Amino acid sequence: MAGLRGRTLELGPGVTFLVGENGSGKSTLVEAVATAAGFNAEGGSRNFRFATRASESALGEALTLVRAPGKERSTFFLRAETFYNVATEIENLGIELDAYGGVSPHERSHGQSFLDLLTHRFHPRGLYLLDEPEAALSTQGQLAALARIDELTRAGSQFLIATHSPILLALPGARILEIDDGGGLHTVPYDDALPVRAYRGFLADPERMLRNLLG
Repeated sequence: MAGLRGRTLELGPGVTFLVGENGSGKSTLVEAVATAAGFNAEGGSRNFRFATRASESALGEALTLVRAPGKERSTFFLRAETFYNVATEIENLGIELDAYGGVSPHERSHGQSFLDLLTHRFHPRGLYLLDEPEAALSTQGQLAALARIDELTRAGSQFLIATHSPILLALPGARILEIDDGGGLHTVPYDDALPVRAYRGFLADPERMLRNLLG
């Protein structure tokens, strides 16, 4: 990403959101931070070491992470597109399922398994990297996720989240970084974030928007 070359990106405590159009690089950046921090590229904790299809970018190798003193109590990298593979690995490894709601994620709907993860596997004072967690969640599910992320943040956890969800972006106190067309990163207020503007524009006058889109 051109916007990161030779640059220091400070991720403060609490929640940092990444927003941008498809292909802007937000998921690539979350993945790069994850691999640079020692996570498996397809997701899971640092103990997961499987590969279904290696497709990660080399950006993680170019990043230098500087961490504050202290050790996280818990860590996890949630990648919406490969969580099925993580669920399979959980079964293959015979991991204790209490941390995932008492059942294999394969026994729950996609959205339910995401919320089980947030509720049972994520703990205070953790480090969590999430790539488009809203992909499996209903509106109510996103609200439940927002409440849980807020609870964990108040308990000392740190999140880096790539998202298109205006609901998640409404989390009080979160920092929103938008990736522009040139790959640059800019802090934006909630009202100016791309997903918020797009949803508001549609909901304000859906008929006009549809006329423009559909002729």
